[in-house]
Amino acid sequence: MRHTISVLVENKFGVLTRVAGLFSGRGYNIDSLNVAPTQDPTASRMTIITRGDDATVEQIVKQLKKLPDAIKVVDFRDGEYVDRELVLVKVSVDSKARAEVMQITDIFRAKIVDVQARTLTIEITGDESKVEKFIELMKAFGVLELTRTGRVALARK
Repeated sequence: MRHTISVLVENKFGVLTRVAGLFSGRGYNIDSLNVAPTQDPTASRMTIITRGDDATVEQIVKQLKKLPDAIKVVDFRDGEYVDRELVLVKVSVDSKARAEVMQITDIFRAKIVDVQARTLTIEITGDESKVEKFIELMKAFGVLELTRTGRVALARK
């Protein structure tokens, strides 16, 4: 089962290495990791997506809480948080496909951020299902390149 873990940490050198080392040292995999400063420049928020049963994730959370730089650790449950992901996708287009790709982009409320003679680069944000559906539709035109930020999440309360 996939879990979203939010870790508020001190914004100091080496914290990311310690967190990643905790996962690798215990054989846990990170599906996605996003780290950025918060409104407080002395703190950063890590959003970690991992897989495991409840007992495994409970162990991960306990280990994260023991890190000296960890301020707050939360294992989000469904409905307790809002999450989004940003994806940039470069799609191959010819004169015929361009209009169709642009129409699909509008339907998904995505944004074309670069136009070239034979490619369009599109920015899309949303939850995982929206992003996955959009990428699946773009594969029909030819996805040349793709990059994803990984999920970011905040508690609803």
